[in-house]
Amino acid sequence: MLVDVDDDVTLGVETLGDADAPALLLVAGGGWSMDWWDDDLCALLVDRGLRVIRYDHRDTGVSTTWPAGAPGYTGHDLMTDALAVLDACGVGRAHVAGLSMGGGLAQRLALAHPDRVAALTLMATTAIDPAVGDLPGPTPAIAAVFADADPGPDDPVEALVDGERPFAGPDAFDEARVRAIATRVVARSTDVAAAGNHFMIETGPMGPTDLGALAGLPTLVVHGGADPLFPPEHGRALAAAIPGARLLEIPGMGHQLPPRDAWGELVDALLDLHDHAR
Repeated sequence: MLVDVDDDVTLGVETLGDADAPALLLVAGGGWSMDWWDDDLCALLVDRGLRVIRYDHRDTGVSTTWPAGAPGYTGHDLMTDALAVLDACGVGRAHVAGLSMGGGLAQRLALAHPDRVAALTLMATTAIDPAVGDLPGPTPAIAAVFADADPGPDDPVEALVDGERPFAGPDAFDEARVRAIATRVVARSTDVAAAGNHFMIETGPMGPTDLGALAGLPTLVVHGGADPLFPPEHGRALAAAIPGARLLEIPGMGHQLPPRDAWGELVDALLDLHDHAR
C-alpha cells in the first residue's frame, strides 16, 4: 500500500501476517528499499507469530523520489517516516528492528519517541551516542571501495550485486539471493540511482543521543564478527552502552543482513525480546 506522509511524500509499505499479532517494524539500511529484507526471513518471522511491516525509504522503491544527487529531506525526516508508517498501520507500539543506517534511525526513534517502541533490534550498526568513542574505522578494503571513482557496471542489477559483495563476510555472500533481490529492486524502483541520496543528506538535530536512557527497553544487538564497515568492536560497544542489551555476534557475518544459516538463532533471540517487552 501507499502511505501519505504529507502532501508531497508517499511511502510504499507492506504488511505481512495477522493484523492482531505483535508488530515488528523493519527499518532498512542506507540505499535499501524494503526488498532487501529477505522474503524468506520475513515469512519465518510471520510463521513465528509476528506481524511484519516493511517499507521503502524515501528515494527507494515506489516511495517519493528526488533527483539523484539532490535529496530534499533530512535524517530527521527518515526517522519520523517510521512513525508515519506505524500510524498508517494502526500500530501504537512496535518492536523496531533496524539495519546499518536503519539501526541508527531505530536508536533515535526509541530515544525521541519511547512510547512507540516496545523492543529494539539493532543489526550491523553503531552507537549514535557520541560518548561511545575510540572505535576502529572501516577495513582498508572497504575504505578503498569508498575511494574508488569507478561507477561500476552499466547494468543496474550487476551494479547492485557488485555493491553488496565487498560488505559481506568472507563466506557469507549469497550471490543468487542478492541478484534475485537486486532484480526486483530495479524493477520496482522509480529511479535506482536516487537511493544514493541517503549518503548525502544532512542529519540535523534529531533529539537525544544518551543510550543510557534506553535502560529497561528489551534490546538485541546483532553484529557480524567480520563486519568490514563497523568492525565487531562497534557492536560490542553499542550493546554495552544500552543497559541490559543482549549481544548476538555472528561469526563470519559482514555488514549485511544475517546470513541464512544464522536465521534460526536470530529469530529465537528476537522473539525472546517480546517476553520482556514493557
